[in-house]
Amino acid sequence: MLSSYLKNTNFINLRYSVGIINMELRHLLYFKTVAEELHFTKAANRLFISQPPLSRQIKELEEELAVQLFKRNNKQVSLTEAGAYFKKEVDEIFAKLEESKSIARQIHLSVSGELKIGYISSVYQSYLAEILKAMRKEFPYIKTGLFEMPTVSQIEALEQGKLDVGILRAPVLSEKLQIKTLFFDPFVVVIPHSTQKFRTNKELAEFLKKSPFIFFNKEFAPHYNQKLMEICKRMQFTPDITHEANNVHSILQLVEAGLGVSILPLSLKKQYDYLKLCFIELQDIPVSTEVVMAYKANHRNPALKWFIENYSNTNE
Repeated sequence: MLSSYLKNTNFINLRYSVGIINMELRHLLYFKTVAEELHFTKAANRLFISQPPLSRQIKELEEELAVQLFKRNNKQVSLTEAGAYFKKEVDEIFAKLEESKSIARQIHLSVSGELKIGYISSVYQSYLAEILKAMRKEFPYIKTGLFEMPTVSQIEALEQGKLDVGILRAPVLSEKLQIKTLFFDPFVVVIPHSTQKFRTNKELAEFLKKSPFIFFNKEFAPHYNQKLMEICKRMQFTPDITHEANNVHSILQLVEAGLGVSILPLSLKKQYDYLKLCFIELQDIPVSTEVVMAYKANHRNPALKWFIENYSNTNE
């Protein structure tokens, strides 16, 4: 029976002072279908029933509500003013039921399903590994899917529900996602291992001006490209981007091989300390990138909630 559901649901506000104790979900489904088709025979075919029982069900509904929902003239069917209002309310009921079904499935899957996590290659991955180990103890039956993806691709996947949570870099311009700051990451110059010292930014700029740059493709990582250009502009030179790559590991390997230099986030220094590289801090250039976590605000997944809270704490 739908009566108990309606009694405990705040989103519906029927403006009729009538009892609804005998109303069943099928009455609303039949009404909704006729209201969409505005033709009893077509609605009956869609519902896989004959037309007389459908008409009888609509009549029962009108009697219970004590209102006329449809006008019937010369086989033409149209909604009355009360019917148009009631259709809007019924549409919301069915939308709410679909949302409730979806959330119930999410809660069920959070115990034994899969948590899909997106991350960017330039984030220190040991944090992620530590949290996944701890989560395994809390949710022993849940599977985790890890997907290394650039920020732009993660945003799209999160909006479409292909990812549950993403670890990426701001800005995340999406009204569908909730954003949580993890940390701010300053930029450093990365060069092949060398004993060369730069006492000032001017000396460093002169060196960089003559060096080929290795960096992300502009379309692949537009945010990174903007930050690089901002830093170089502050240092009064334009970078000569000679080589491009789609992940940070490839960029660093090319730098190590002596093919050029790059400007990347400082957090990479710890992650790739086994490479023969020099990380040179930029003096008096307060340009940084914000690492954030993104997810849908209306999630009801306990495992996702646990991951968000604990991964955030690890990075504080």
